[in-house]
Amino acid sequence: MCPIWEIDMASNFKIFIQRTNGQLQLNLVGDFDATSAYELLDVLAQNLENINRVYIQTDNLKKIYPFGWEVFQNNLYKLKNHSLRMRFVGENARQIALTDTGYWCKIGIS
Repeated sequence: MCPIWEIDMASNFKIFIQRTNGQLQLNLVGDFDATSAYELLDVLAQNLENINRVYIQTDNLKKIYPFGWEVFQNNLYKLKNHSLRMRFVGENARQIALTDTGYWCKIGIS
């Protein structure tokens, strides 16, 4: 079992991280606002080496602010140098996912 570590962000948001076999699993906890969006983008950018799939668990998000979603969407281009698939899972996946079809996002894949 690979270790799970916690990135303690703002007082209202945390990210739990686990890396296994080319996959990155992130569990978002708390409120997803603009600051949280930037923190998620930063965690992604720092942890994508040798990763081809990212699973983002949304069950533990209490509130998703529209501006947080917009910040995340509008800054995904910063990850364009990484070829990966990102999947949002959990009860809040539809609110934060990039598409309505399967919640998969391809980044850097043409």
